[in-house]
Amino acid sequence: ELHAHLNGCISSATMKKLMAQKPYLQIQNGMTVIDKGKKRTLDECFQMFQIIYQITTRTEDILMITKDVIKEFADDGVKYLELRSTPREEKSTGMTKRMYVETVLEGIKQCKEEGLDIDVRLLIAINRRGGPAVAKQTVKLAEEFLLSTDGVVVGLDLSGDPTVRHGQDFLEPLSEAKKAGLKLALHLSEIPNQEEETKILLGLPPDRIGHGTFLNSAATGSEELVPLVRQNRIPIELCMTSNIKTQTVPSCDKHHFGYWYNMGHPAVLCTDDKGVFATDLSQEYELVAKTFNLNRSQMWNLSYESINYIFASSVVKSKLREQWCKLKP
Repeated sequence: ELHAHLNGCISSATMKKLMAQKPYLQIQNGMTVIDKGKKRTLDECFQMFQIIYQITTRTEDILMITKDVIKEFADDGVKYLELRSTPREEKSTGMTKRMYVETVLEGIKQCKEEGLDIDVRLLIAINRRGGPAVAKQTVKLAEEFLLSTDGVVVGLDLSGDPTVRHGQDFLEPLSEAKKAGLKLALHLSEIPNQEEETKILLGLPPDRIGHGTFLNSAATGSEELVPLVRQNRIPIELCMTSNIKTQTVPSCDKHHFGYWYNMGHPAVLCTDDKGVFATDLSQEYELVAKTFNLNRSQMWNLSYESINYIFASSVVKSKLREQWCKLKP
């Protein structure tokens, strides 16, 4: 799993625990999840995160959600997980951005000590809403953790509401991060008419693309953007349930997985927000297999190939390939 936002991954079981501790907030479970068959706009999804943030204000909340989320991915059979999260400060509880990241790292460490069979890494996220000044601070923080966490912090994510600000605003901090050895996973073309920003950010180039839903749709897209993505062989993180539920893709069979897969381009199946979208990675694999009529060995290949696109070292890749080969159909 290479595209999972920590606060969007919180299961209803964990939500219940969090809400029990904060009854005065009067938040009901349904406010933070989009159930089967239901849809919301992308905008409404970003509002859901505002609710989730109200329930996760203390370091002990962050520790609990981190550990629960990791355990749930492990239960689903995920062997390698890259979580992503924006460092958040909460004046009311005294939690600083550094404490936030340290707590997520502590959760990862405790799961490892408890012997969970899953390798977890962290991408530190830049939320577009914060603008370039905050992005610069985030990069500085990520650079520090890249050096001090022995390979746990591997890169940066650029995410948040795609209608807020312009990609150009983040070019400098992202470029700085790349120079420092941080890998870049950028949400690009998540909504239509972002060709200009996408083209600028593809110039970096990023190490992976999140969603890329409209890369191939506009005339300019297929003429300019697709060749850029193809020549750099930039893997695309695809989240089918997420795109259907936020209505950026009209139906499963119209999902851009088909476009990139048929072209033989690197594609990775991901959940995005397994809590908010009520899914898990097994469900995503099943959905893609059914929609595009892929057999067991094609699905195994899809999963095996994704090892090439992880941000951890080649040693980790080799270890994972060994694990996978034991399960080859």
